[in-house]
Amino acid sequence: MSTKTQPTFNPVDTRVSFPALEEGILAFWRENDTFRKSIALRAGGPNFSFYEGPPTANGRPGTHHILARVFKDLFPRYKTMQGYQVPRIAGWDCHGLPVEIEVEKQIGSRNKSDIEAYGVERFIEKCRASVLTYVEEFDRLTERIGYWCDLEHPYWTMDTDYIESVWNLLRRFWDEGMLYQGYKIVPYCARCGTPLSTHEVAQGYKEITDQSAYVRVRLNDAVTFGGPTNLLIWTTAPWTLPANVAVAASPNLPYVLVRQAEEQFILAETLLDSVLGAGTYEVIRAVAPGELIGQTYRPIFAYFTPDKPAWRVVAGDFVTADDGTGLVHITPPFGQDDFNVGMANDLPIFQPVDLTGHFTAEVT
Repeated sequence: MSTKTQPTFNPVDTRVSFPALEEGILAFWRENDTFRKSIALRAGGPNFSFYEGPPTANGRPGTHHILARVFKDLFPRYKTMQGYQVPRIAGWDCHGLPVEIEVEKQIGSRNKSDIEAYGVERFIEKCRASVLTYVEEFDRLTERIGYWCDLEHPYWTMDTDYIESVWNLLRRFWDEGMLYQGYKIVPYCARCGTPLSTHEVAQGYKEITDQSAYVRVRLNDAVTFGGPTNLLIWTTAPWTLPANVAVAASPNLPYVLVRQAEEQFILAETLLDSVLGAGTYEVIRAVAPGELIGQTYRPIFAYFTPDKPAWRVVAGDFVTADDGTGLVHITPPFGQDDFNVGMANDLPIFQPVDLTGHFTAEVT
């Protein structure tokens, strides 16, 4: 039997309705409790456990929820067809910035200190209420798209039992010696006062034109290169210069020593004209990467006292001649490549920026 039904559109609640679907298949499933029967019929079979990666219900559901749930639905159905018993537990994500930002809009908060002035406990209670806002709308969408999941017994990440289960796992990791304290490079928001999800930050990625700076770095060795000599580095983040602890040179790029306006510079050969300007310099000689790596230089800023050897030239396979000077300013707290180089070469870590995005007291 073939039935064609035009969807109806309600301008009040902005929802599309498919009467034949809702009065046909969905009604049949609802009246016959088909979802639970599909689980009961596999009693005694091997178990395939499924807990939904939970959505946050303080915003209306969107097409991205539908797309994700299509994939979430495929695998439990497939495993059921293979004879597995597949309990499917729904869940609600009650934590994180989406919840907090929604409440911040309600109370007129501009930053973390505003939340503290408002009262952390009051703020938490408003967040707990906020996450329930669109649960019914999510439930209706879940049924309409034919996504089978136990909505009557969901887990809530704000429930005490759930929170304690996470702490229990953390304690077990600790007891088994699996936790350690260290550093990790993460996106950070000074306004919110918290690290951010790399995935979420990438969704707002855009190309911009930013300020950059060329910086002279004076080598301590004035003999090898026949007099006082500067490495020429380039950075698009000049505010990170107080944290500089090294300069990275590529083991594979050709470097040259040049003279311009009575000063000597070392930089990548292929970038000479773009950096110094054609015809404005004199090439003295080629410089092998091995001559550079291991050299030390005067600190750009000396706000911090290193606890390990700093201000030296190290090897960096990621250094290219695509832009800049072929010599890269290294600040371990401010980039994954920098961090990796810092760990590989046992470099110190200076942190000149506080959690509000301002320079620390050391940086005068």
